[in-house]
Amino acid sequence: VQLVESGGGLVQFGGSLRLSCAASGFTFSSHAMSWFRQAPGKERELVAGISSAGGSTYYADSMKGRFTISRDNAKNTVYLQMNSLTPGDSAVYYCSAGVRYGRYDYWGQGTQVTVSS
Repeated sequence: VQLVESGGGLVQFGGSLRLSCAASGFTFSSHAMSWFRQAPGKERELVAGISSAGGSTYYADSMKGRFTISRDNAKNTVYLQMNSLTPGDSAVYYCSAGVRYGRYDYWGQGTQVTVSS
């Protein structure tokens, strides 16, 4: 099983980034996918989740209206579009796969997002 995040980097306040997570080694279309983030000195927090077919999504309150999670089951990839970024969004972002919504069985290594003020 492999989850590989990409798309992180340095962006200015108010900017946008699109993260990708490429999956392999398991049946992607049968797994719910989630994005988490962890800032230095803070606990890992759930950012967004999407069901296996993409019909259901979840967002943490502070991300609603700014972040969009989506998936392409033909490409075994889940995305996180992040808009209106603030320095508070700076963190390592991880994707996770679970056998059902709310499960987090597999993890990627993370991609760093840094938002400058």
